[in-house]
Amino acid sequence: MEQVNEEARMERRKLGTQGLETAAVGLGCLSMSDFYGDADESGGIATIQRALEIGVDFLDTSDCYGPYVNEELIGKAIAGRRDEVTVATKWGFLRNERGDWLGMDATRGRAPEACDASLRRFGIDVIDLWYIHWPDPAIPIEETIGAMGDLVRAGKVRYVGISNVTAEQVRRAHAEFPVSAIQNDYSLAVRADEAEVIPTARELGIGYVPFSPLGRGLLTGTVHSKEELVVGDFRRSLSTFQEGNLEHNLALVEVLAGVARELGATNAQVALAWVLSRGDDIVPIPGTAKRHRLEENAAAADLTLSAAQLDLLDRTFFPGALAGKNSWSRDEKDMANAARQRMREAERS
Repeated sequence: MEQVNEEARMERRKLGTQGLETAAVGLGCLSMSDFYGDADESGGIATIQRALEIGVDFLDTSDCYGPYVNEELIGKAIAGRRDEVTVATKWGFLRNERGDWLGMDATRGRAPEACDASLRRFGIDVIDLWYIHWPDPAIPIEETIGAMGDLVRAGKVRYVGISNVTAEQVRRAHAEFPVSAIQNDYSLAVRADEAEVIPTARELGIGYVPFSPLGRGLLTGTVHSKEELVVGDFRRSLSTFQEGNLEHNLALVEVLAGVARELGATNAQVALAWVLSRGDDIVPIPGTAKRHRLEENAAAADLTLSAAQLDLLDRTFFPGALAGKNSWSRDEKDMANAARQRMREAERS
């Protein structure tokens, strides 16, 4: 996408081989509506508009964030500026207006409905990058990706992505329709994808978009106890932030902080610079609703870590180094049961 803002000078990176190109650092918009306590719509809109000013043109969301209102917020923020932004969203999860999780439906029949609903909420006529949020365990991933490919052919989607996937699922999806980007959990704190998923992505020419590249805030060193997290912040349920585990993890983060002090940078900038150093096919999407954090994160694109610093971070945050689990996921069995129940009800109606 052509950069149109004179102030924006951020490095550009390609995701996949189908033509998608974005800023080297994107913006995850989840916290503007959900998961981290009370949200401020006006503040979120201002942050997105500031992002476009500094060249952060890659906005990431999902139809289930809010639920559903996060896409509307982005739509308000980009009104009149559509040509300046790459809009990425996801589909598949079902939530009611209270925010309850109702399972998944990533069937071929639901895909057009989900796509059209997202387009209406954004107020746009095409989604730049559309991910399946999570493979629906009730159906083959080929059905889901095939339906998404139909919407590319219909002109409603430009590029297809997949999220929360294994290497085997990546291969099956890409064989059905060309995938431009994988969005998975990846950071100094969570490195499991280095074994199979990232090598598979590179073999197939698929870009890689790490979500939670700051380890859900753990790597910033700003959380010193679970009690500091507000009610409604989902991190209170993560075992990495629990007493005992957090102390161990913060000792590792202090090594990261030492590198940051050497460079006159912040923890977040060093953690993002490490992710960026893993390859020019990687575009992290740190999430924030705050303008000063956005600017801090964007500046990581200009930070270079020495070989010695990279080696120290790799040795400190080796896979499995953290105490506890730093991710949250839906139980696949429950999702499958919910999906099958919906199908049975539909058959009876």
